[in-house]
Amino acid sequence: MVLHDLRYSARSLTEAARESRRPRPRMVRRTVAVHSWPRHQRDRSVARWSAAEERRARQRLRTQAGSLLRLVNSATGELALDAADTVDVPPARHRRGSLWLA
Repeated sequence: MVLHDLRYSARSLTEAARESRRPRPRMVRRTVAVHSWPRHQRDRSVARWSAAEERRARQRLRTQAGSLLRLVNSATGELALDAADTVDVPPARHRRGSLWLA
């Protein structure tokens, strides 16, 4: 975020005092990084986001486990067991993980 501000420099203050006039401010342009901490304000959006992420993770896990079962049960023999080894099912993420991101 860019902010424009009016500031008095030490030089302008001394010149104004010497000339017995009012000091003139100069425009200063500042770049500011703005951060938000929703957990600090007890924002409920973090809990809703965490619940949605947990549901999505469970859906992905069910889909991958279902594809694994279909591969194993589709045919009998060694081919189906080799196909089962190629499917990778990552562990489901717990919703507490997203609370650390807030």
